[in-house]
Amino acid sequence: MQSLRRFVFSLRRQFSFFPTTRKMAYSTEVLRCEASSISFDAAGKPVISSQETSAALLRAARLLNDNETVAFPTETVYGLGADALDAAASSKIFAAKGRPPDNPLIAHVSSREMLQRLLPVAYTIPPIYEILMRHFWPGPLTLLFPSNPDVVPSLVTANQSTVAIRMPSHPVARALIALADTAVAAPSANSSGRPSPTRAEHVLKDMNGKVALILDGGPCDVGLESTVVDGLHDDGNLRVLRPGGVTVEGIESALRAEMEDSAAIPRVLVHRRDFRDEAMERAPTTPGMKYRHYSPTVPVVLLKTSTPSSTTQPQSAQAFLDSVVRERSSGKRMRIGLMVPSDSPLLAKMTAFDGVEWVPHLLGRLSEPGISAQRLFDGLLTLDNAGVDLIVVEEIKEENEGLAFMNRVSKAAGEIIWIDSSQP
Repeated sequence: MQSLRRFVFSLRRQFSFFPTTRKMAYSTEVLRCEASSISFDAAGKPVISSQETSAALLRAARLLNDNETVAFPTETVYGLGADALDAAASSKIFAAKGRPPDNPLIAHVSSREMLQRLLPVAYTIPPIYEILMRHFWPGPLTLLFPSNPDVVPSLVTANQSTVAIRMPSHPVARALIALADTAVAAPSANSSGRPSPTRAEHVLKDMNGKVALILDGGPCDVGLESTVVDGLHDDGNLRVLRPGGVTVEGIESALRAEMEDSAAIPRVLVHRRDFRDEAMERAPTTPGMKYRHYSPTVPVVLLKTSTPSSTTQPQSAQAFLDSVVRERSSGKRMRIGLMVPSDSPLLAKMTAFDGVEWVPHLLGRLSEPGISAQRLFDGLLTLDNAGVDLIVVEEIKEENEGLAFMNRVSKAAGEIIWIDSSQP
């Protein structure tokens, strides 16, 4: 059966298509999946105890094999999935999202065997990748591999020689991919440029009528997209192209734990913090590098409270809010969404200002960057749907998950304001 399916896939690839702008009209279904009812046997095959969940997953797998799109939960965000080995199927992702064709897709696999299908026949996975896969797969880590152009359509790689691949840990995602028996291309299930969805209701509000089926597996645990790592350079160093659910500190710890020679441990370099690559930014090898992302329909202001440059004069919270009301209120009482840590010194200062109506969405404590990351997209979408006029987000330290948090907020914000938190 697998051989027949692969033969059919090879025929489809010979008659591949470019991305289409044709709008697909669906009567979008939403089916509930209980992640707790899914386990995996020694061979990695899903074992599903819930009849309802099994039926939903089989329905979704059939749709994927029929070249349709399916939205499903991963541990990071909800993905909009299509057969990654079929250009006609993957083109429907671009059409549904309004995604630029030079923005590559990540291929999701459910097993090591499925990974090998996407790689050049003689390719040997490097030892550094083996370490990362042992520690973080299944999980929110995407690795850049050489692509087999006879298998992976150029549409998926945006005509690059590499393909980004990860193995999700969410039981619903991994079971769906295994049942479809094909790698699944799955960017976030939202219109391009919008915040990534972390709940099925987020997907339905944005993509209703644009996707055949949504699998509702509850809220996502991580809440931000995967970390993307490129380890294919001759210098042996790892380059983090997009920070995400696996932290730089976690990667460094895994390397130290497995490599006895400390002098041989590669550096972990973060794009735009530790290095720049203008050619790659113009023609990205992975999502999240070229285009502005994560913006709700209302303006977002990022408040920075760390020490600014010598040429920047910070202002008080009172002065900032006075200017917001003066410049943006249009004569009506403003509703402002407030996303700050629950123990932030700014919280009391901001909410003491009674010239606006506050709609808080707290980010957890300052010492909990993982909670802040989990709540970021949910907060942006919740506040946007609540009809606020403006969303204000306070920065957190760029450590652990805070690095990914600040990466996303910086792209979502239309304005950055420096605040002196010591002033009233």
